[in-house]
Amino acid sequence: MKKAILSVAIIASLAVIGCNGETKKDTSSDTKTTTTASTKDLSTATFGVRGNCGMCKTTIEKAAKSVEGVAEATWDVKKKSISITYDEHKIDENVVHKAIAAAGYDTDKMTGDTSAYKNLPKCCLYDREQQMNQ
Repeated sequence: MKKAILSVAIIASLAVIGCNGETKKDTSSDTKTTTTASTKDLSTATFGVRGNCGMCKTTIEKAAKSVEGVAEATWDVKKKSISITYDEHKIDENVVHKAIAAAGYDTDKMTGDTSAYKNLPKCCLYDREQQMNQ
């Protein structure tokens, strides 16, 4: 019984913490300013990235998050697009394009590094003509 009560208390406290970190988005353009509860200004951007599978997702998101100033990165396998949240005072969106391209993946602004592309696992060798940002 004590474990059940403790579990409910933990879940409830996590729900309260999660609500305090909600974001508000300005949906007027592809690049948006987001304000969090701590009032730190972040921008979001969505752009196309070619890839095939879950391994691609891991590599693409890891490449984007490796850029200092990127707070969040989520690649959509079906849409072939990534959404990033970043501090525009630290980096420019193009730096994220470069990091993803260096990992071997094409973005809608840059072609992936050819040698990195050739070293991707076989399942990740995407069709370089496939549609992005669907």
